[in-house]
Amino acid sequence: MRDLGAGFRYLLKGQKWVGRHGRQYGFGLLPGLITLVLYAATLVALALWGADLVGWATPFADDWADPWAGLFRGFLTAVLFALALLLSVLTFTAMTLLIGQPFYESLSEKVDRDVSPDGTAPESDLPLWRELWISARDSLRIVARAAVWAVLLFALGFVPVAGQTVVPVIGFFVTGFFLTEELTAVALQRRGVEVRERLALLRSRKTLVWGFGTPLALAFLVPFVAVFLMPGAVAGATLMARDLRGEETEEGGVADEPEEEGVGT
Repeated sequence: MRDLGAGFRYLLKGQKWVGRHGRQYGFGLLPGLITLVLYAATLVALALWGADLVGWATPFADDWADPWAGLFRGFLTAVLFALALLLSVLTFTAMTLLIGQPFYESLSEKVDRDVSPDGTAPESDLPLWRELWISARDSLRIVARAAVWAVLLFALGFVPVAGQTVVPVIGFFVTGFFLTEELTAVALQRRGVEVRERLALLRSRKTLVWGFGTPLALAFLVPFVAVFLMPGAVAGATLMARDLRGEETEEGGVADEPEEEGVGT
């Protein structure tokens, strides 16, 4: 239970850090805004034309008697939209991090320097295109795992009582875990930690991960909140990555440094 509280404190510390570094925060909003527009457009299109898509995909129901064809296709349309909404929550972080990779790398590196006793930070020797490729590849692996969980939990949602009580709670914890994996990947990838090792590291401290990721998953359900919390979430995940790796951290650095003058400085 102590780790649960520690994870939540890292989330708060990350928001506090970007609050004191206004330029970092301002630039950090842009990738989230771009992703939000893309996802919103996709969901709106699905809401408008989802029924047509389902009708095209189910020609075998054309000859069904009323009202069964309409009920069946209406149910499939609702399922399609619900799955798209769930996948949007699960993949929003991965897409935002991919779009904002250069900035979030810089932000994470600055957090490392800020709290490191010797003022240094691990640096990647890979070119930007290679980092983007690795990030995209690893994100696809995580999204595939998250999609399996999404389908499983959606199916379990039809179980009476448990589907409406226990399953949603499990869903938030699962979502929180994958959100944390994507966010800590920014700092851990810079340290050369591969995706399998990252997952093993997070599983070894599940309560810490849940304390950080589950409240974030709940907050991300509120429209636009994800955009404003993303920069602080990356900063907090960097602090937590240092904890997971057993690296020494100067707590005072989280709050006491003056605001920096630019993204690239």
